[in-house]
Formats: sequence, structure tokens, C-alpha cells
Amino acid sequence: MVATADAIVIGAGLSGLQAAVDIQGAGYSVHVLEATDRVGGKTLSIKSSPGKAGISDVGAAWVNDSNQPEIWKLFEKYNIGTVVQRATGTSFLQTGDGTTIAHPYHKQPLDEDTAAEQHKIYSALQEAIEASDLERPETSARAQELDSVTFAEFCRGISDVLGPQLASTATASLLGVEADEVSALFVINYIKSGCGIGVISSDEKDGAQYIRARRGMQSISQGLASELVAGALHLNTVVKSVRQTRDGSYEVHSSAGAVFRGKHVVVSVPTSLYRTIEFSPALPEKKQKLGRSTALGHYSKTVLVFEKPWWRDADLSGVLVSSSGPISFTRDNSVPEDDQWSIACFLVGERGRAWAKLPPAEREESVLKQFNEVFSTATATVVPEPSAVHEYIWSNQPFFQGAPSPVMGPGVLTTVGSDALREAVGNIHFVGTETSVVWKGYMDGAIRSGHRGADEVIGWLQGSA
Repeated sequence: MVATADAIVIGAGLSGLQAAVDIQGAGYSVHVLEATDRVGGKTLSIKSSPGKAGISDVGAAWVNDSNQPEIWKLFEKYNIGTVVQRATGTSFLQTGDGTTIAHPYHKQPLDEDTAAEQHKIYSALQEAIEASDLERPETSARAQELDSVTFAEFCRGISDVLGPQLASTATASLLGVEADEVSALFVINYIKSGCGIGVISSDEKDGAQYIRARRGMQSISQGLASELVAGALHLNTVVKSVRQTRDGSYEVHSSAGAVFRGKHVVVSVPTSLYRTIEFSPALPEKKQKLGRSTALGHYSKTVLVFEKPWWRDADLSGVLVSSSGPISFTRDNSVPEDDQWSIACFLVGERGRAWAKLPPAEREESVLKQFNEVFSTATATVVPEPSAVHEYIWSNQPFFQGAPSPVMGPGVLTTVGSDALREAVGNIHFVGTETSVVWKGYMDGAIRSGHRGADEVIGWLQGSA
């Protein structure tokens, strides 16, 4: 039996669900096919502790209410519950040799020479960001130069020692990769799409890490899914192929043998996973190159849940930034209204990859060892045992293979061009946060891309009516 609809959407993350809801809202039918047993894509919310209401996000966790309007509309619509990120108290910096330095949240522990060198790097990066074209960075005056080098090489050209260090701290935190794995042009455009250095790195008002969700970010996808008509969402449906038929429509085949037919197909999977679907006829070379030449970074979280907010009692921010050990950075992940007290540890980039290869017990032991050494030694505070530990390794998930968003190495962006990310192929449309012009890699970008994909489908369907 073949299930038919005006449009078939592959993927029930934010992009796919928003596209589906928009298409349905315009009066057209849709089937949404999701490979996993849940909606939400790279948003995933779990119970922090048995018997308590608190939620922890082990996927995407932050929005803001000022320059991310598309996701904020849904945040308010579904009454997700605002939790402002803690941005006060004493923070910790752990250097490469393991030395821990305590410092006020708003003041980095830098000597004058290092501060001046850092300012030089930021100024040069800001100049490159301002000169770059947001929508089509490959058309910028320095595009060829910037896309011929890695971000590490770009920063090394400004500051031989500090440049590569800051570069990898930035790319690991933002993208889960080292700075020598990604094009300078790509990173410059990524930061520009997130409103610049100051915004994309901030935990405060207007910043990319300003607001968390009391009910969990996955609630947004669950809200969107609830708007679909009964029978439109198909979980545990792994798409094997997309084939164009003689009449110009498309058949989408699942690995279990189910067949869905539609006039349009919306592909809402990362570019790096295009290769997992057989397209007939084959996708154009530029789309295929996106599949071959983009990759997701390593992004993992270990959330430590505690009975009491002992770090807040000691006037600590819960922030650790480290250049040694498996943890790259931490953030307070608590929801006071639900008596949920936790700190999220981020294990990203090359150090995260190495950590993920350890057996489970060793992974937890190494996280707790580093965490306890920093917080207890630096504060003379005895760190209590966590009441729960939640670990999630996105690279180990077969239908994600990493997070948060696909990256491009040198030479890719100027070869394929930005339009290749967003261009439809016949009546196959491509969405996903990496295709967004604004806030690529973030939930707001995902929603924007879903709207764009739906507009393309609706425009075609209305034009053919």
C-alpha cells in the first residue's frame, strides 16, 4: 500500500516539523518520516531525577528573546518556561598544564600582554566578519584567500601562539571541531550569521546562551508535532531512497518496505547525511559534494545532577573553561522552580572524541575527577557526589553522527557556493539549520529554514493548481 500526500518530509527535527506544519496550514497534505522513535532532532530533553519535575537538555539548550524571533515565537506559543542562564559568581579557567585560576565571571584572568594579543585577534576577526557577505560569503573580496586556509591558520597569521589556541577553543565550543579542520571563511560566516562575536559567545541578554527551557527544548518539536493531523507522523521510519516517477512525482521508500508518494519532498537531514539516501535520478554534483565534503563535529554532554546547589551557595557561577582534561567547558543547568540543580559538562572536539572512546565507567570517572579537582581545590569546597549522571554522545547516534551543525573544510564553500545549500532539485527541497542565512547551526536557523522550504513547496503547489 502506498501512502500519498502533497509533500513528504524526511526528518522530524525543528526544520522538518516547521515545514510540515506550514504546508499543512496552507491546506495541503503531508507525511513526516522520522528515522528515530521520537521527534526533536538534536533537541532532546530528559528527566533530571526520578520523582522530580526537573528537565535537562542533552541537546540544544539555549535561545534568546531579542534576535532569535522565529524560535522565540514558538517558545512563547508552547509555554516552554523561561530560565535565564546564570551569569554571576566566581568562574574557573583551567590551563593546559592543569593549573586552575579562579576569577570573577565578567573578568578574564589575563595579563596585559595576553589581553593585548587577544584584542588584536578579535579585532582582525571582527574586521573579516564585517567585510564578509552574509548570504553569499563566497562572493566577498577576500573569499578565495579565507577559504584556502583553516581557521587555525587564519588566527596564527595574527598571533603565532595565542591565535591557534583561541581558534580551537572557539571552534570546539561552537562546532565540535578543531580549528585546523574547518575553513576560515566558513567560521567567519558562521559567526556573522549569529550576529557577531559578542552575541554568539554571550550568556547574557541578547546572547546566544541567554535563555534555557524549563520544560525542555524538545517540547517545541513536540508542540509542532501535535499540530499535525492524525497519521501524518511516522516514527521509526528510515528512508532508504527517493525516486522520481514518470509523472514527475516522487516515491520515498523506507528500509522496512513502506512507500510514500508525493508531489514534493522536503529533505530535513544534515548535508553530511545526504549520502545515506539513494536519490534517483542522482543529485547534482554540487549537492553530492556537500554530502561528501561536510561533516558534523563531536559534541557530547555529561550532566551532573545534585540534591543541593552547593556551588551557588559558595557564590560560584558553575562555569569552567578548560584546556586540559576531557571537559572543555561547563554551565549551570539548573531550574530552581523545579528544585533541579545540575551542571552540564561539554566534551567537544578532539578531546571529546578521545574521551568518547573510553569505556562508560572510565568516561564518568574522568569527568568527575576533573570536575572535582577544579571545584574542590579552587574553592576549598567539598564537592558532593551527584545524585544522577546523564551522558549523551551525539556522534554515537546512527541517525545524527554528531552535532551541532555540518562544517566545511577549506575550498568547499567557494567551490559549491552558498546557493547549493538552499537550492531545490526539481521538486526536492532542502532544509536544515545549516542552510539558514541567519543563525545557522542554531534552533532559530532551523525554524527559518523550515519556513523557507515550506514557502517553496506552497508556491509550487499554488502555481500548479
